[in-house]
Amino acid sequence: MSDMIKIDSLEVEFHVHGQIVKAVKGVSFRIPAKKTVALVGESGSGKSVIARSIMGILPKSARITAGEIMFNDPGGDGTVIDLASVPVDGAQMRQIRGGRISIIFQEPMTSLSQLHTVGDQISEALHLHRDISPSAGLEVVETMLSTAGFPDPKKAMKSYPFELSGGLNQRAMIAMALVCQPALLIADEPTTALDVSIQAVILKLIRDIQAELGMAVLMITHDLGVVANVADEVVVLYHGKVMESGPVEDIFQKPEHPYLQALLAAIPNFDMKPGERLTPIREISHRSGPLIGDNDSDTGPSAVANGAPLLTLSGLTKTYTTRKQNLFTSGPPSHTKAVAGLDLEIRKGECLGLVGESGCGKSSVSKMIMRAITPDEGTITLHDRDSDTDVLALDGDALTDYRKRVQMIFQDPVKSLSPRMTVIDIIREPLVIHGIGTRRQQADLVQQLMQLVGLDIRFLNRYPHSFSGGQRQRIGLARALALKPDLLICDEPVSALDVSIQAQVLNLFKDLQKDLDLTYLFVSHNLAVVDYVSDRIAVMSAGRIVEIAPREVLFKNPAHHYTRRLMAAVPYPDLDRKLDFDLFTGSGTSGPADWPAPYTIRSDQPMAQLDLGEGHYVLAAPGTQPEALFP
Repeated sequence: MSDMIKIDSLEVEFHVHGQIVKAVKGVSFRIPAKKTVALVGESGSGKSVIARSIMGILPKSARITAGEIMFNDPGGDGTVIDLASVPVDGAQMRQIRGGRISIIFQEPMTSLSQLHTVGDQISEALHLHRDISPSAGLEVVETMLSTAGFPDPKKAMKSYPFELSGGLNQRAMIAMALVCQPALLIADEPTTALDVSIQAVILKLIRDIQAELGMAVLMITHDLGVVANVADEVVVLYHGKVMESGPVEDIFQKPEHPYLQALLAAIPNFDMKPGERLTPIREISHRSGPLIGDNDSDTGPSAVANGAPLLTLSGLTKTYTTRKQNLFTSGPPSHTKAVAGLDLEIRKGECLGLVGESGCGKSSVSKMIMRAITPDEGTITLHDRDSDTDVLALDGDALTDYRKRVQMIFQDPVKSLSPRMTVIDIIREPLVIHGIGTRRQQADLVQQLMQLVGLDIRFLNRYPHSFSGGQRQRIGLARALALKPDLLICDEPVSALDVSIQAQVLNLFKDLQKDLDLTYLFVSHNLAVVDYVSDRIAVMSAGRIVEIAPREVLFKNPAHHYTRRLMAAVPYPDLDRKLDFDLFTGSGTSGPADWPAPYTIRSDQPMAQLDLGEGHYVLAAPGTQPEALFP
């Protein structure tokens, strides 16, 4: 089969502040026609730079200094074009870019204009490259949206990106990239921020459209589970160089380079043995200090014994109301029930994993615990040795004291750290707000917190932009630990990180839980990650806990239909355990009303938590026999 793209000895360098940074160093590989090539590596390895070189959209500070990018367009006149030498602003490159070679970016919300409808944005891409009437163009766009899996293409054309979910926004990006039927699609981390079930839907969509249009795909990712399920050939990058390349079978069955072997060892999976640790490429060296374990009366943890309930949530309900009105139109408000009668118990010293798809209510539960939002109904009780505290009744100084005891780590380390504050000020801020210690004592504690999370104290006067994603997340962890909280809520803390950096941070979480006797509520949509860090796992859907059990019990014998579907959506870095894409509907997993009996949830049907033993509970119709749950 002929090569559509052949990259030979490509070199790209950046000129920044008078210095030269070589991002791509003599890279060579090919993209065969109608095949999928996966470009794999950590952040900073040069993957996106190569993609932007092909598209001719490198930033002004970057330049191609050597090498060729030969493009043999199967729809052209047979002329092979060197994209590295074509003027990026010329007519020829503008015709190729978007017309014959398209790209899907990692974050659709920043790639799509929020001021224009989805239909207008896709139409613009179409009319730039094809001479077609407006009416015919609208038909083509509607057909493309239907192909991309939109349940109502006509409605989608009139929708704005902020009105759509992350998965639908990514489908809109795919429709825009494919509306001109390109010969090559570059997918730059297209599923990193998506739930595993929506990820499976998007991967299936790309695969199906590839087969229909006969196009080639360059899949850029750091997830080797995705690679195993979509790639024909694999190219492994490290610091701008190719470490290993070849057919996907050779890469997974006979990995030879130590870097590739290390990447495979850094991926959490359900087959890990008790006590087995992930092996990050670069270990974090951390140590505690005397001030870390010194718990005074103002900031000390609860005296509740390990294993006893620390926080109890009972009957929590939260409904959001959205008013459908703007300058030109108005309508009745819509109501969305995010949490529906949720009961949950968090025990002292455990890591409780809370897992589910986006929109299931996980973050709403976290915010209610933090008292950032107030539930419509229900109670939240904090247990102490001598008394219980009604969290929802707290106000004034009592609420301030409660917030010392419950801290949060956020999903995006970039957005959660102020770019205008140095690291020392970021970590000191909770101490300053709560008036804890003198300035000298605060500085000493900050230094010990930096060492606790494995960061050099010489970096205290740097700003967040000077750090990698994993380092920023560790700064956020240090800030959360400054008040020595009883409970640490971790809201998707590793979803934005590479697998190797993810392994570092997950190992750190486990070590600190053991060393400092911490209690975690670990919120995530990645079941493999939750399986690695958690003691118990609660599975959430449609605002309810549908199954809860100890980690080893849940994944050995999942009872609920939804749990089994989530597990089936986790991509394994194993060619013998590929995803069954036919399991997933256009919206990922099916909704509660579509679940088979006895799991079906309807407004007129009561549900009950069925006790299966060993701390294993599943939401099912009352009177259901346990044997009916295991076909």
